[in-house]
Amino acid sequence: MKRIIFIISLTACVLCTHAQVFVESKIDSIEILIGEQTGVTLSVTAREGAKVVMPEYEPSQYVTPGVEVLGATSADTAQADNGMVKITRRYTLTSFDENLYYLPPMTVKVDGKEYKSKSLALKVLTVPVDTLHPEKFYPPKGVQDNPFEWSEWEPAFWLSVAWVLVCVAVYYLWTRLKENKPVIARIRIVKKLPPHQKALKEIEHIKADRMSASEDQKAYYTRLTDVIRKYIKERFGFNAMEMTSGEIISRLQQEADGKTAAELKELFTTADLVKFAKYSALINENDANLVNAVGFINTTKLENQPTVERVEPEVSDTDRRKMRSRTVLKGSIAVLAALGLALFAYVVYQVYLLI
Repeated sequence: MKRIIFIISLTACVLCTHAQVFVESKIDSIEILIGEQTGVTLSVTAREGAKVVMPEYEPSQYVTPGVEVLGATSADTAQADNGMVKITRRYTLTSFDENLYYLPPMTVKVDGKEYKSKSLALKVLTVPVDTLHPEKFYPPKGVQDNPFEWSEWEPAFWLSVAWVLVCVAVYYLWTRLKENKPVIARIRIVKKLPPHQKALKEIEHIKADRMSASEDQKAYYTRLTDVIRKYIKERFGFNAMEMTSGEIISRLQQEADGKTAAELKELFTTADLVKFAKYSALINENDANLVNAVGFINTTKLENQPTVERVEPEVSDTDRRKMRSRTVLKGSIAVLAALGLALFAYVVYQVYLLI
């Protein structure tokens, strides 16, 4: 029987302990000046899982006539001992009338049951004014300069240093760009003579030197065949300068008519004999070969060819590397210049805010 009574008593104590609710309230300062603020902290200790409803106030709502609520924080929950939790909320109060105010208890609901905090007091004082000495009333003081604080100016200072370094880098890259001579591949448009006109013009020069043909036939036929080879290269598109006489005639028989190729074959045969077999051609034979050359050019020439030529200079690998290097330098200068302008504007803005 004693054991049963002991168990029942212990269970009742535990239930009572879990059912206990503690409501506390305290004020930060019981004395304030008119218009000042003070805080009231309301805390509720209840079992974990209990439904706790704390008082709500609208902004500027009066807790008592003359004392109004400016705002309240959200409820803050903290774990306590024995399965209990502590819920705390803070209310900000103010008053604009001098008086000693009685703050009524605040009501908290825990699982639908109401619990009240203790009442508080708040004394509101007015600003003391010396009415006996009106001559001691002074006008408002002027604007005072704030003391210099390095923490406020430090960001602007280091940004200014960064801006100076960017300017130095831009100047260095600009001097490098100026010292490095530009590599410009200019495309030129030049006047162009058609292949047959250039060949006939060269043959005119050979005819003017015909007196020396009998003295140095090797040079004569070398000049004449070179003119024909250059004309064939430009007119027919294959490299006659690197081909033998037989290869040229064989190719011409495919490109032109057989008669024209046959007349030119006689010219190349005589030229090969003179240059390599020390053959001595007669004067009328030289003239006949010259006439054959002119006839071949006139027969195979193309009319209405363009008289201008677009000349694109060849750029070496070294020049290409220089051009890429200059492009990189220009891009770097542009990026750094933009960064410098942005830093300068930001530093000016920061200094303006500090001043």
